[in-house]
Amino acid sequence: MHDEARRGAAEATYEEFVVARSPALYRTAYLLTGQQADAEDLLQSALVKVYVGWRKVAAARSPEAYARQVLVNSFVSGRRPARFTRERLVTSLPDRGADDVDPTDRLSIWPHVAALPPRQRAVVVLRYYESLSEVEIAATLGCARGTVKSTASAALATLRTRMGETS
Repeated sequence: MHDEARRGAAEATYEEFVVARSPALYRTAYLLTGQQADAEDLLQSALVKVYVGWRKVAAARSPEAYARQVLVNSFVSGRRPARFTRERLVTSLPDRGADDVDPTDRLSIWPHVAALPPRQRAVVVLRYYESLSEVEIAATLGCARGTVKSTASAALATLRTRMGETS
C-alpha cells in the first residue's frame, strides 16, 4: 500500500509539472518545428519520456531543464519522425522569450531561422528566443560550450548572409 501511495504522489507531482511547464515547453517545440501539430507531437513524445523516468527527473535540480533537453534532443536527433526535418516558414510565433527585441524584427528574421539546419536552429531558439546561457544550452544539447559558440557563430553567419540577400 505504501508503494501505491508513493506512486500516486509522484504522478500528482508529474501532473503539476506538466500543467505548470507545458506552455514554455510547447513554445520551444513550436519554435523548433514551426508547426502546431508537430510541436504538439514533439512535446507529447518528450513528456512521455519524462514520465517514464519521472522519479529520477523529479529528484534532479531542474525537471524543466531535463524536459527541455529531451525535447530538443528529440528534435535534433536522427530518430525523430521525418516530418520534423522538413523546413517550414511560419508567419507567427507563440509568446516571446526575451523582452529586449522588437517583435517585427523577430518576425522578419524567423523565415531565415526556420531554414537553418536543426542543430543550428536549436541553438538560436534556445539562446535568442528562450534566453538560455551558453552553459545551459550546452547542457541541454549534451555538448561543450565551445560547440555551442561555434554552432551559434555558424548560424549567425548564415542568417547575416541570408538577410543580406533579402535586404
